[in-house]
Amino acid sequence: MEIRLNYRDANMPALKAMLAFEQFAQSTSIDKVLSELIKIRVSQINGCAFCLDMHSKDLLKLGDYLEQLTLVCVWREAPVFTEQQRAALELAEYVTKISEAGVPDEVFGRVKEHFDEKEIVDLLMAINAINCWNRLAISTGMFPGCMG
Repeated sequence: MEIRLNYRDANMPALKAMLAFEQFAQSTSIDKVLSELIKIRVSQINGCAFCLDMHSKDLLKLGDYLEQLTLVCVWREAPVFTEQQRAALELAEYVTKISEAGVPDEVFGRVKEHFDEKEIVDLLMAINAINCWNRLAISTGMFPGCMG
């Protein structure tokens, strides 16, 4: 396999903008485990092998989360997720597939039960950051191991 374009080398100002976005998303109040679960679920939906590989490894570096990693694609049926994690994962799915149904009021209501307004914005920023990374990686043909 070969990448189509190394966007990191091709346009440093664009990379710096993305890194600033990512730095902000990582500096928020969102729990690191929840952040990785969101990145994994969004990357699954988008079909981004590069990001899925990276964030699966990042989650496992945080501790013994193999069960959550294995079951995040079926989080609705798996009892290993908290209600807060479920609300965030549901929001992540709707935001990722926003053109299909928007974000229904009942979904947003469930999120508001577990997060305050600042935390909701933090969640939205994290969800949008990984969606942006996925789109860059997929468009340029990145795959696990291509950058290292």
